[in-house]
Amino acid sequence: MVMLERLRADHAAAVLAFERENREWFARSIPDRGDAWFAEFEGRHRALLAEQEAGLLHLHVLVEDDGRVIGRVNLVDITEETAELGYRLAEAATGRGVATAAVAEVCRRAAGAYGLSALTAVTTLDNPASRAVLARNDFTPVGDIDLDGRPGTRYHRPLAPGPTSR
Repeated sequence: MVMLERLRADHAAAVLAFERENREWFARSIPDRGDAWFAEFEGRHRALLAEQEAGLLHLHVLVEDDGRVIGRVNLVDITEETAELGYRLAEAATGRGVATAAVAEVCRRAAGAYGLSALTAVTTLDNPASRAVLARNDFTPVGDIDLDGRPGTRYHRPLAPGPTSR
């Protein structure tokens, strides 16, 4: 069973393993993180947790029963009412509806626990799986963009108000 968990300090090793194992897979459809990202991972992980604690972002991991991370779903660039959604899924976990379900759950949390009223997202045009996940979760294309030299689309989704238990 896959669980969506808020990112914690003890996820660090599993997240790094996930990113390393899937680096080539991710680079096919999104810009590569670069070698420095991996070399500086430990400090970056601590800094992200501090930002999350301050309410500046909301980070989540998809964890298998054995503790292996198979995905990430994050809300970044938070303003008072909106945030940008980003997600990535291990190659071995694709095609099972995991990303669609995880994005749906993060949308529920964004409206409820995080008190947001809308989300945005971006993806490249050559990433049909990501575009399908967004469409299944009621994101609407709102404009063309350039993502590191690759054509893409910006999406928007209003959120229905939910319970506010921060």
